[in-house]
Amino acid sequence: MGDCFAAIAARNDNRVKSFLIRNSGYPYPYPYPYPRSLSFDYRLTPFAFRSGCHSPFTIHHSQFTIHNSHSPLMLILNASEVRRALPMREAIEAMKRAYIALSRGQATVPLRARLEVPARQAVALFMPAYVPGEAGDALAVKVVTLFSQNIPKGLPLIHAAVLVMDAESGQMRALLEGGTLTAIRTAAGAGAATDQLARADSRVAAILGAGVQARTQLEAVCAVRPIQTAWVYAPTRAHVEAFIREMSPRVQAELRPADSPAQAVSQADVVCAATTSTTPVFDDADIQPGTHVNGVGSYTPQMIEIPPETAARALVALDSRAACQAEAGELIQAVERGWLQWDEMPEIGEILAGEQPGRTSPEQITFFKSVGVAVQDAVAAQFALTNAEKLGLGQRVDW
Repeated sequence: MGDCFAAIAARNDNRVKSFLIRNSGYPYPYPYPYPRSLSFDYRLTPFAFRSGCHSPFTIHHSQFTIHNSHSPLMLILNASEVRRALPMREAIEAMKRAYIALSRGQATVPLRARLEVPARQAVALFMPAYVPGEAGDALAVKVVTLFSQNIPKGLPLIHAAVLVMDAESGQMRALLEGGTLTAIRTAAGAGAATDQLARADSRVAAILGAGVQARTQLEAVCAVRPIQTAWVYAPTRAHVEAFIREMSPRVQAELRPADSPAQAVSQADVVCAATTSTTPVFDDADIQPGTHVNGVGSYTPQMIEIPPETAARALVALDSRAACQAEAGELIQAVERGWLQWDEMPEIGEILAGEQPGRTSPEQITFFKSVGVAVQDAVAAQFALTNAEKLGLGQRVDW
């Protein structure tokens, strides 16, 4: 052990029955009583830890894991662990902070880089972000691949991962499954906008789409408004039925299949569109006064899931003005037609911070457009890691 030593206070009865010390990669199980080479002080607060060791080691116990600051261990969180570490209500609050930081210029978020893979009709996207914050700075990069030829092979269209770095040292800190994180943070962003812009008496939702994003959109809306009924529409009825079977136990709302977008949208106080459509998925005439609309599925100039006419008569809030100018098809089209001006559309972070007005009347239509920004990934990943540590989630591997 050399000059390594540790000081630990046990939980409850101040007894640690056994632990595992790994020094320079070699595991040594030590039962109680402890060897003389280690010094333990039960007067310390629970889980206090010191090390005079220059080689990394980790102490594992059934109730906790402690490793010294020199340890090159990487935390790995799979999809189910990311889901447990990002409860929707807390994720919504985290996205509010992320949007405010972005709008105030406190975050460094380059536009996403695209790497085309023409031979596979595919693209890889790279999204880095640095976000200073009171709870600690967030530094991360998300990598997403979309391979259209995967679908006939029975493989997922999208794969993603988020690499989190220590903002002080630059050390690689964690790797998170990115598909689940993206679905949750996207929905949490829409939940933040819904909480700010939707009428307080909203009771009916319409969900357009039946994929992963649509599922989390429903969760987010139900987290911020007492939704009693949610209409669900997708072109394939079997997908809608599967959606309702899976989601009914997870939300308080009654889920109903809609025969058409019009049936869903015309009755809704809150509309969520989570599709990759290149044409509007509902008619503007079906939107009733006072409705709040979330558009989160389209993310290229060619994709238009919300009617530009709806945007033209709504208060439009953007996740990022720069990102939407480059990627929000329905807004690009509305601006080109002279119906909207970019400088007239506030960012949601500006509204959340009280720097721009939100809804001004019960009859006003509001529209939140999100193409996704890396600040969401960085803040969501940092929040997930904090929760993972508390819950003991994930695996630590040598790096």
